[in-house]
Amino acid sequence: MERKTWGEVAGQEVELFTLDLGEGNKAEISTFGAAIVNLYVLDKQGKAVDVSLGYDNVQDYVNCSKFFGVAVGRHANRIGGAEFTLNGKSYKLAANEGKNNLHGGPGGFSKRIWKPEVMETEQGEALKLTYFSPDGEEGFPGNLQVEIVYAPTGTGGLSMTYTATSDQDTVVNLTNHAYFNLAGHDQGSILDHELEIYADLYTPIDAELLPTGEILKVEGTPMDFRAKTAMGANIDSDHEQIRYGGGFDHNWVVRRTEPGLVKAARAEDPKTGRVLEVYTTKPGIQFYSGNFLDGGIGKGGVSYAKRSGFCLETQFFPNSMRRLHFPSPVLKAGERYQHTTIYQFLR
Repeated sequence: MERKTWGEVAGQEVELFTLDLGEGNKAEISTFGAAIVNLYVLDKQGKAVDVSLGYDNVQDYVNCSKFFGVAVGRHANRIGGAEFTLNGKSYKLAANEGKNNLHGGPGGFSKRIWKPEVMETEQGEALKLTYFSPDGEEGFPGNLQVEIVYAPTGTGGLSMTYTATSDQDTVVNLTNHAYFNLAGHDQGSILDHELEIYADLYTPIDAELLPTGEILKVEGTPMDFRAKTAMGANIDSDHEQIRYGGGFDHNWVVRRTEPGLVKAARAEDPKTGRVLEVYTTKPGIQFYSGNFLDGGIGKGGVSYAKRSGFCLETQFFPNSMRRLHFPSPVLKAGERYQHTTIYQFLR
């Protein structure tokens, strides 16, 4: 595995690792934020391009507010009022999106330097990144030991296995926040990409992008991606959920009949033939259509305009500590959090 120094943050070295994913694909992953920096994927003509939005240097990741490619936690997505109650005790978090906590707060896992270790697997070399989050960091209880293993599938995909243990009951909901453009990170709008989400239900949001607590059918709404649909087909429709989200920024309830890995979503760029399939053990998946991208400059001087990238974030449902009928992100002391998500690329 190629390994190189990629810069320095607060006097600490940051490294960049290159993983061979098989089928001519490769991923470059940073120890800062456990970020997927580059994802080179072949198209149907055998041409490899970088399909992930991001930056050329680590300092831009330090300053980034868009969460390009990073691991987010302790709690991905939103916690309403930046506060939750666990075992009768209230925990106050940083309000970094209006009144709410987003993606673990301003000093969450996406802003930390992770410790790397190269591992051997049957599919090839993998990268294990570990981080120790002390009790009280960003307001969360418990000393938490976290590990992410980025491994090749051997068939062109990237597997991410997340594990965590804590010495106190705490909250854990980890995901990756990669932004994809399957035509290439520098190719503009993703609205002609076609999407399927294998879900019959979704969790509607309010004006603060927080789930209302309802779980509704997608049928008859712009949220229906049970059949292949262009991302742009209903993205500006006159529907309350679309108005609240400024497009799509919602959680879908992954359809499953049993525990384990299931296919949650499939995205395709019709022009290049590149396909992304997302498999996960998590109960939910957030489709975000890049509504808050604002023209900021990314890799190669490219301007990342609104809707020039999309995210498919596997997760426990947003605000689940305030909606107790949602699947619980509580990790009990001494128990083991373990979830896997796979980004499988096809052409």
